[in-house]
Amino acid sequence: MPSGQTEPTRVVVTGLGPVSSIGIGVSAFADALAAGRSGVSAIRSFDTTGFPYVHAGEVHEFRPESLLRRLGAGWGRASLLAGAAARLAADDAGLPLDALGDIRAGAVIGTTSGESQSVEQLTAQAVAGGIATMSRDIGRQIPANRLSSAVNTELGIHGESVTIGTACSASNYAIGYAFDRLVAGGADVMIAGGADAVCRWAHAGFYRLGALTERTCRPFDRDRDGILTAEGGVCLVLETLEHARRRDARVYAELRGYGLNCDAKHPVAPDALSMADCMRLAHRDAGIEPGEVDYICAHGTGTPANDLAEVRAVHEVFGSRVPPISSIKSMIGHTMGAASGFGAVACVLAICRGFLPPTINLACIDPALQPIDPVPNAARAAEVRIAQNNGYAFGGNNAITIFGAPPCPH
Repeated sequence: MPSGQTEPTRVVVTGLGPVSSIGIGVSAFADALAAGRSGVSAIRSFDTTGFPYVHAGEVHEFRPESLLRRLGAGWGRASLLAGAAARLAADDAGLPLDALGDIRAGAVIGTTSGESQSVEQLTAQAVAGGIATMSRDIGRQIPANRLSSAVNTELGIHGESVTIGTACSASNYAIGYAFDRLVAGGADVMIAGGADAVCRWAHAGFYRLGALTERTCRPFDRDRDGILTAEGGVCLVLETLEHARRRDARVYAELRGYGLNCDAKHPVAPDALSMADCMRLAHRDAGIEPGEVDYICAHGTGTPANDLAEVRAVHEVFGSRVPPISSIKSMIGHTMGAASGFGAVACVLAICRGFLPPTINLACIDPALQPIDPVPNAARAAEVRIAQNNGYAFGGNNAITIFGAPPCPH
């Protein structure tokens, strides 16, 4: 580095907070990923009468009162999921929970549907009894900015509070936003992730779109036929390396960079060339070459169109050297705005625990996708130095984050 120049700010991951259908908390989630466990079950959150498909990835074990210290009545389910994920991540990071208000910290949370269950409750009241019967208390839950506000409220943070609504890539957008805030010196700690709750309208919408499978999500399989709707909350604690070292924090991994683009070519159809361009942007921002990537956590929805476009994009960028690429949606379903947040946690765990999460339910890899290694059906031990986390969304909102091994100690 030339004399007089300062070292660029580096960003590290010090805490993980998953609230998912396969496990709540980092240990339970990591063990379930390694075991290839499925979190799919019959839907309980709404009346499925009349629905041909009635399975989803609901978090039946979520008990807000057992995880949260400040949030309670008056908050919708997505906000509670976000707040619980943030609490778990902050605890995991060893942050001084009684003094977080004194730290330069903020929160940024991604979502697809915001407080979807609250909207449905309010709509049902209006249909049944008219506008006059609508609950003001439920109405107060609806603004989507409540998700990031829930994180700040739960943790006692007084800094920035941002909710990003770029659908199924929103958590990666949130992670990228947090990265920029830290690098620019606007904060020392950021809580970033996503949250969404299973809801009737999204389940119905994906069914009518022809993108929903009956009960088994099988990404990359020849007979794949759609997604499973799902829910969850997930947060990562991101810090500047300097701040993490100052408080002697354990570092899971380094957030090397990210890439964003939006092709806006079609409301729902993915575009392989745009996906490939987003990968190149992420690699350039992270200062890496494609050959350095050891693992890709795919968006991997299990729809014929998404998997084909994503794998074509990977072949376009990586050529003949395609790293292992697996989809955790085969286990947890499609958690919408939280999806790429769970992918980020999977990447970090791959790096720090030395394993590749599997793609379960895989019987026969689609020949049109070959050659790929989707880590079929069983986790695999591996040294992962660089992991790529793909996130794609309707409208062509693409977002990719890159994680690397922790920086060397002083």
